[in-house]
Amino acid sequence: MDHLASLRVFRHAVELGGFSAAARKLGLSPAAISKSIGELERHLSVRLLHRTTRRMHLTEAGQRYYDSIRNVLDGLEEAERALDPCHDGPRGLLRIAAPSTLMGFLPEIIPAFLKRYPDVSIDLELSDHRVDVIGDGFDLAIRGRDNLGDSSLIARKLMTLKHVVCASPAYYETYGRPLLPEDLRGHDCIRFTASGHINEWRFTKGANDVIIEVSGRYRVSSSVAVRHALRAGFGISLIPELFVRDDLASGALKPVLSDWSPVRTEVYVVYPSRQYLPAKVRAFIDFLFSSLEHFQ
Repeated sequence: MDHLASLRVFRHAVELGGFSAAARKLGLSPAAISKSIGELERHLSVRLLHRTTRRMHLTEAGQRYYDSIRNVLDGLEEAERALDPCHDGPRGLLRIAAPSTLMGFLPEIIPAFLKRYPDVSIDLELSDHRVDVIGDGFDLAIRGRDNLGDSSLIARKLMTLKHVVCASPAYYETYGRPLLPEDLRGHDCIRFTASGHINEWRFTKGANDVIIEVSGRYRVSSSVAVRHALRAGFGISLIPELFVRDDLASGALKPVLSDWSPVRTEVYVVYPSRQYLPAKVRAFIDFLFSSLEHFQ
């Protein structure tokens, strides 16, 4: 088996979770899969996989090697498909990183995407931690404008997130409702440290533009934790409306200062700049944009 074929065998074994599944996918025997990966390990003089009779998992070196060759193989496959329109369908593992504030959006559209593209599988990381798209092996990430960072990445504006100031009914019963942005200075404000507005919240109303310095006992880097604290009646916060839409609809959280416009966050899709954008990435980005009309 040639070296390129061994790389593809290794990739399938990793993504499908075992030799038997890779063998079925490639039309080979499990023994052939094992032999191919063994030859690859001897060529590299490093163990890529720990394997037993029941399971296998990547070594640290194997993970680094997989992250490196995946993009190379994607590029080769895309180049080949570009020469043959009959084989231009999206396929392979798609790794996506997105903030938790999109929890009410992405998990709803992904099943529909997977149903449309049966040859694609998805590994979605929902976290407010900012990932290194290239270094961590992601195909694309979704980020707010404040976290765009690396200028080597291509960035396409996806949406503008509206924000809302809200708290639970129990919180208002105890501490009252702020009627003006200035009233927030007397409240326990839960501050989301991964945002670009940790200590100052900006509001506009007509020609009025005010910036309020806020404070409180709870600063946290997780938007999920902010939501939990709000629902528990601890504090008031400025949070993307999309993230708490269900809570607002059910009455678990109530908005205030509705006649003022708080900050908005522009959200972008970012992905590595390369000559051949894999079909799976292009298809997912197109699907994202076409799905937005149901959530705006």
